[in-house]
Amino acid sequence: MAGATDIKGAGSVVAQPLYMSLIALYVKTDPMGFAYQGKGSADGLKQLKAGNVDFSTADVALSVAQRKADNLICFPISVSGVIPVVNLPGLHKGQLKLTGDELADIFARKILKWNDARLKADNPGLNLPDLGITVIVRADGAGTTYNFTDYLSKVSPAWNSAFGRGLSIKWASGTVAAKGNPALGQAVRETPGAISYVDALLAARDDLNYAMLKNRDGKFVAPGAASFSAALARSTWTKRASYEDMLTDLPGAGSWPITSGAFIIVPQKSLRPAQTIAALKFFTWGLIQGGPAVGQSDFVTLPENVQGRIFGELTTITDTAGAPLAWSLADVLKLR
Repeated sequence: MAGATDIKGAGSVVAQPLYMSLIALYVKTDPMGFAYQGKGSADGLKQLKAGNVDFSTADVALSVAQRKADNLICFPISVSGVIPVVNLPGLHKGQLKLTGDELADIFARKILKWNDARLKADNPGLNLPDLGITVIVRADGAGTTYNFTDYLSKVSPAWNSAFGRGLSIKWASGTVAAKGNPALGQAVRETPGAISYVDALLAARDDLNYAMLKNRDGKFVAPGAASFSAALARSTWTKRASYEDMLTDLPGAGSWPITSGAFIIVPQKSLRPAQTIAALKFFTWGLIQGGPAVGQSDFVTLPENVQGRIFGELTTITDTAGAPLAWSLADVLKLR
């Protein structure tokens, strides 16, 4: 569909199904064109800064310094999580329990077999096989990797010292690299004894076996909307707009240890006001009305106080002459 309100975006592969689910609902009340390229956060930001797209998306928030340097606004639209997934014959979803230290040592290639004494101690009664562990990691830079390694760096000083955190890192010798989340999922399914890390949406979509994790409060928890929400409730996001603060290793008996966000990035000064207004109305509607789509995509809707704070920031966006863009929350609330 062509028109002045056609909008273009690029960025996160992980969250692409969320945006497509949202737009499928949104165009029923406010028809517009929507094109999205899921080629990764770095590519999306590059295209936004070049003026090729109206918004970009990411799995890790921009820092304050990045936002100021490029005159950008970065805000979350939803919350999800990163999940360790395994291929262990005979074991069902959630039967395997891992601590953060164990997970770090598996990916550091210090724990090499599934019947290692440490793993057996945390899984009494579970028939862990005498099978080598194949560690499968992302070959390309990704927000999923950043969230995963940020968690490992917090729970394991040894990991932090040897590997650290990043969109990409130098993995331990003996790991197997795969490019992209779908490739990770496929490699796990095809490799008995494998372990990897993927976003919650991919784990659910591909029906992958997952491990429970021991959280900061010492409780083994399963990934899902309830544990992602529990972590969000204990974060700084509920008190201030510190969205660059990670959602990993937060307190709370029900908190998932590797909770993460999905972020939208837009320019503070719009080169294409009509398209920016259309994008802002769409994402604001997604924050307020997009619950069904968010739920279907295994992402968690943000609480109202966070939504309100985000909307306040979006109203500061101007055109290149400094004039506020002509739209309001009332416009969005009319879209039911």
